[in-house]
Amino acid sequence: MADEQSKNGAATPDTEPADDLSVTHHQVAGLRYTATAGRIVLRGESHTEDAFDGHKAKAEMFVVAYTLDGADPGTRPVTFAFNGGPGSSSVWLHLGLLGPRRVVMGDAGALTGPPYGLTDNTETLLQHSDLVFIDPVSTGYSRAVKGGKSKDYHGFTGDVESVGELIRLWTSRHGRWTSPKFLCGESYGTLRAAALAHHLQDRHGMWLNGLMLVSSVLNIGTLEFHPHLDLAYPLFLPTYAAIAHYHGLHGDRPLPEVLAEAEEFAERDYPWALDRGARLSGEQRADTVSRLARLTGLSEDYVDRVDLRPEHVRYFTELLRSRRRTVGRLDGRFTGWDADYGREHWTSDPSFDAIMGPYTAAINHYLRGELGFHNDLPYRAISSDVHPWSFKEFEGQHINVADKLAAAMRANPHLRVQVACGYHDGATPYYASEHTFAHLEIPAELRGNVEFKYYEAGHMMYVHEPSRLAQSQHLADFVTA
Repeated sequence: MADEQSKNGAATPDTEPADDLSVTHHQVAGLRYTATAGRIVLRGESHTEDAFDGHKAKAEMFVVAYTLDGADPGTRPVTFAFNGGPGSSSVWLHLGLLGPRRVVMGDAGALTGPPYGLTDNTETLLQHSDLVFIDPVSTGYSRAVKGGKSKDYHGFTGDVESVGELIRLWTSRHGRWTSPKFLCGESYGTLRAAALAHHLQDRHGMWLNGLMLVSSVLNIGTLEFHPHLDLAYPLFLPTYAAIAHYHGLHGDRPLPEVLAEAEEFAERDYPWALDRGARLSGEQRADTVSRLARLTGLSEDYVDRVDLRPEHVRYFTELLRSRRRTVGRLDGRFTGWDADYGREHWTSDPSFDAIMGPYTAAINHYLRGELGFHNDLPYRAISSDVHPWSFKEFEGQHINVADKLAAAMRANPHLRVQVACGYHDGATPYYASEHTFAHLEIPAELRGNVEFKYYEAGHMMYVHEPSRLAQSQHLADFVTA
């Protein structure tokens, strides 16, 4: 609980925007810390021809920063954290895994009901690192300034530049250039983090110590199901097998055994069969159908009808159709209902439905009631306003930033990377992450800088309590290594 609080005044609509911050003091697990929540004004250099016009306000970005009282700011690590989307605020990592308070919502098959609650996170990474949670423009309370263009931030480059500028600004204002610095991103936030590692080096000369990539996707091409590109189908197969196993479709076989079989098939025979197309003999096709059906939990008839290619949302709709249940994309352990069970694609992701309410209620209460930040704008946990998201930099090619991460690691051989994967994550499958990192253009000497951690949960693996505890320890070990 807060024991004192102060707040700076916000700018009125007719004045120049100013930082609007609330400072409170707290304690958790024996740690005394200061929380600073609010909007920081980003400014950009403006020129008219060759004349410098000054720094003009461009956006107001919402952050929540936690700093340990009494620590040496010059040597204490600091972690900048954000989620993905694009269009997501940082609420999930903030109140699910890293911050000093966390959501109480239950788990698959045992969800609590509204109004939900918060509790102390005694495993918070604040024990080992200061934390700065960043909401990109148009998410959370972050907005372009009055008269500014939000769409300037709704794309790859604008997003990286604005988040990078916030990191540079916070680091400079708080005297943290000599602190060990880490980025923690989730989902699209991992793509952002990889791009930022390169951007911060190139633009600001800021070298990082580590990236923590939660549910990683650096190459979106590994997740895309195209009619004439077959890469995604084998990369999703081990995840399908894991989800089928969770729902009892592999009998009493242990999960590692199922995954080993699925990975072996996905590595060799399955891509070969897809590549052969009509050249497959009848016997070869029948064998492929049989093996796919056994691993995925689908019927042989369905596998044959989709030409050996079960697309992921179709899979989540089909797997438990006979039970009149749909399966989650973010977390295949979750199941839900639909309006009817004859459709090709479910109408909503039951795992997203399960987490949205608890986290939205928690962040709206927490920011006002415990951190003392008040604003009448809606807090956008997920914002659709950022779409269409611009990837103009990748026109005519797959969206892939693995090359940027590789370049950052080659320039900074001390940059370490931890990749966290949920076996039941149907949004960013673990085998796709392994594929991307296997093709990372770094020398053999740097391969040891990358470590993978696996959890028997989904995209937000920390909603599963055993995974949350394990992941918290893995992150602590990574930061303190």
